[in-house]
Amino acid sequence: MKACMRGRKWGTIVAGVSAALVIGYFGGVREYANSVRTAQGDVVPTVLLQAESGVQEQSKNEALLASIQNEAAKRRIEPVDAVVDRVWKAIPGYNGREVDVEATYRQAVEKAVKAGEPISYIYREIEPKTSLKDLGAEPTYRGNPKKPMVSLMINVAWGNEYIEPMLNVLDREQVKATFFLDGSWLRKYPEIAKQIQSRGHEMENHAYSHPNMSRVSRSRAVQEIQKTQQLLKDTLGVDNKWFAPPSGDFNQATVDIAAELGLRTVLWTLDTVDWKHPDPSSVVAKIAKGVEPGSLILMHPTDSSSAALRGMIDAIKKKGLKLGTVSETLSSARVEASAVE
Repeated sequence: MKACMRGRKWGTIVAGVSAALVIGYFGGVREYANSVRTAQGDVVPTVLLQAESGVQEQSKNEALLASIQNEAAKRRIEPVDAVVDRVWKAIPGYNGREVDVEATYRQAVEKAVKAGEPISYIYREIEPKTSLKDLGAEPTYRGNPKKPMVSLMINVAWGNEYIEPMLNVLDREQVKATFFLDGSWLRKYPEIAKQIQSRGHEMENHAYSHPNMSRVSRSRAVQEIQKTQQLLKDTLGVDNKWFAPPSGDFNQATVDIAAELGLRTVLWTLDTVDWKHPDPSSVVAKIAKGVEPGSLILMHPTDSSSAALRGMIDAIKKKGLKLGTVSETLSSARVEASAVE
């Protein structure tokens, strides 16, 4: 008889557990549990309390997910397409940004983030529909104005005595520049070129004999670019991407030829005019005034730029801008602005 009573008793409780999963979801597990406790006069089995806890946890997680989704909509930044500007010609695009809702939610659950506590958002970039390569054979004078990065373009055909001091400053400031090498200089001074490369700088094409590219024949233009392109490959193992025409002299045929050889033509936004040997302080002042997101700054290994380099870098950083290679600045990849110093 007692065994029969116990069987009925636990049968009722087990049935109650099943009902809890339904009734508890809509009417609250705790209220149902209390009714069972009153009816049976016993402590409610642990499984009922676990069911109650599970429903509460599900409710909290749903609220957390909704919060992340709501914030994700506010934090989304649309990408910017590359365009051909009337003045600046080919301007690269810039990636957008969105919250990775699934990864952010999973991380928050793993860290047991509570209501009101800050959430660490995980982002992914959104590429623009139109990129620089989609714009065809067009020269580029600047990076995207929304990207807080600038580049130092150092054209090398002479000035060996200033290269080492400039490299030392770049090392101390942890800045990587892009060196555009004259091919005849590279042939004469491969060891200096290798030293530049060993410091982590980008090595690119500045023609072979520093001609005015708009005035040479097509066959000569091909030779000027291709010869240096091959030297960069043979001497430094570099797969050349960019061509900077000597003295900034070029025409559309120059741009087309470079494109046929797999190179984009790049010029500058700001010119130090250091070949005129200006006072270093005036070079720093010019850069401090004119530099902005996306600027490409032209310089050479000269006495003026060597002495001004540290001040130029300081002025750039004080505007919250980062310094990168030409490839980095002209890519669509996002960078976060530095704190203004």
